[in-house]
Amino acid sequence: MEIPKQYSPQKTENKWYSKWQENKYFSSKPDDRPPYTMVIPPPNVTGVLHMGHMLNNTIQDVLVRRARMQSYNTCWLPGTDHASIATEAKVVNLLKTKGISKSSLSREEFLKHAWEWKEKHGGIILEQLKKLGASCDWDRTKFTMDDDLSESVIKVFVDLYNKGLIYRGVRMVNWDPKALTALSDEEVIHKELKSKFYYLQYKIEGSDEYVTIATTRPETILGDTAICVHPDDERYAHLKGKKALVPLINRPIPFIFDDYVDIEFGTGALKVTPAHDINDYNLGIKHNLKSIDIFNDNGTLNENAEIFIGEDRFVVREKIVESLKDNNHLVKVEEIVNSVGFSERTDEVIEPKLSLQWFLKMEKISKPALEVVMNDTIKFHPPKFKNIYRHWMENVRDWCISRQLWWGQQIPAYYLPDGNFVVAETTEKALEIAREKYNQDLNIEDLKQDEDVLDTWFSSWLWPISVFDGIRNPDNKEFKYYYPTNDLVTAPEILFFWVARMIMAGLEFNGEIPFKNVYLHGIVRDKHGRKMSKSLGNSPDPIGLIEQFGADGVRVGMLLSSPAGNDLLFDESLCEQGRNFCNKIWNAFRLIKGWEINKNQEQSEEAQIAYKWFKANFNKTLETINNHFEKFRIADALMAVYKLIWDDFCSWYLEMIKPPYQQPID
Repeated sequence: MEIPKQYSPQKTENKWYSKWQENKYFSSKPDDRPPYTMVIPPPNVTGVLHMGHMLNNTIQDVLVRRARMQSYNTCWLPGTDHASIATEAKVVNLLKTKGISKSSLSREEFLKHAWEWKEKHGGIILEQLKKLGASCDWDRTKFTMDDDLSESVIKVFVDLYNKGLIYRGVRMVNWDPKALTALSDEEVIHKELKSKFYYLQYKIEGSDEYVTIATTRPETILGDTAICVHPDDERYAHLKGKKALVPLINRPIPFIFDDYVDIEFGTGALKVTPAHDINDYNLGIKHNLKSIDIFNDNGTLNENAEIFIGEDRFVVREKIVESLKDNNHLVKVEEIVNSVGFSERTDEVIEPKLSLQWFLKMEKISKPALEVVMNDTIKFHPPKFKNIYRHWMENVRDWCISRQLWWGQQIPAYYLPDGNFVVAETTEKALEIAREKYNQDLNIEDLKQDEDVLDTWFSSWLWPISVFDGIRNPDNKEFKYYYPTNDLVTAPEILFFWVARMIMAGLEFNGEIPFKNVYLHGIVRDKHGRKMSKSLGNSPDPIGLIEQFGADGVRVGMLLSSPAGNDLLFDESLCEQGRNFCNKIWNAFRLIKGWEINKNQEQSEEAQIAYKWFKANFNKTLETINNHFEKFRIADALMAVYKLIWDDFCSWYLEMIKPPYQQPID
């Protein structure tokens, strides 16, 4: 057989991957071998493969293939996440192109469109992972809205509610005016922006005196209900019992005195808008202030604002500054840099908003999850992330788990005509509980289920348990065999979103950790250190890279410069280096296949020495490689393999044992 001079990754990779799949080489069933289990961090069902996925899944594949070589019964379970906010936005936009608005549809009609979209687009990323060579057990593919996973989510909600850990209440939440839903604190990305500090004059009622306050959000003055000063600030002591007038609308508001105010900061006088700032909200509760919400859900002003009704908040900011200037209320404007919160999903500036939502109490369930990481029951690689984890866990707030969407698991709370509600896994159970609890003659039609769905993370925090049906059937054979899983490979930015919550869920619902090791890889950046993004146009198409350099070439290229926890500065030349490495192996193979072997030929002394040297070197390197793997130094393990093959095997060993021209080899 003639061996082609050039290695062709396309032919080779497609041929062998198809063969592996046909023969079910990646499938796993419980047996008497020790298991090695890993669950994929489920990519969003809206997603297509990006460089971060490439790195993440390459590392996972390396770990699972090594475990397979060590005779473990390996189960690498793939799947996708329903991504409530992102998917609903995609479906709403698609419907817009057809001239259909979400508001014109019933919930059932909208969900029909959403499921159609999911069936058409939802599997794209998993097919792309096959191109990368990911050796997942594809027959086990799960989706966070599969019936069994959704049932698990609802069961957990009811359980936590019955334990008194879930409650419903009006709280200040992060509101996304684009997605029209509440977000948890962890879904808000803070960015440093150039802003303006506006100094405004409020007239004291019944006098010619003014008091000056400073704000970055002048549009919110329309929701002011007090001015707060420090009790020891002599500048304002004479204003006790007096009122100020809100500029432009002349609403009288009281002065309150609280040591929350920093005398040295700004003018020492603080406007208080309880409906639109968490600190103001707390001050409002303490001083029994009225709360005036001036915003509609979409970020436009409502009737409570009295002026600029129906206009967007940022348009109003420009207009109100002009009006304040025209009416001599604007003293001065300063340029500053401040931190502004953005929605992680829509990149919209979030609006603090009072809203009736569902919350999960975190204090009790976070403590055991902190302990197992700090005492290394679960090991972080690299361990530097333990301190970040501890800081988060020690300052954790209650989790806002409700979202004002239709795509997702609908909250299992059922309202009675009189406003009372019950929580149950099904409508039938809800009716039974309601009749007994409230002693009313009710029918199913009398119950109305909560419109909201649960936060997507409320399903993915159960992922390592629910994929093996460990919530509904904790004694099933598969769950007992595969859980807890071994290693988790993920990015540090979801350390709290997902990793911490999975640990909490594992301990709360199973009394056991969900995994033993967490490998945290860095972000893939371009060679200038910039994060890769569509807007910057600096992210290569991963499938294009695979077509150009081969999957192995890309994998080698990415891993060569990816130490755990540190960002990877990606350059296509790394993939070229990876492809060259594959060619080097191919050429070594071609060379050896070209030699004629004579089994009766005596081995020369040089060949004997070369053989002993390489065998010793191979075993020494193998020890080094295993040591690197034990410590999750995967880039170092690859470099050891690289040097062994390129330098020791190709450059030295093959040259040492190469037979004379047209002569056989022993």
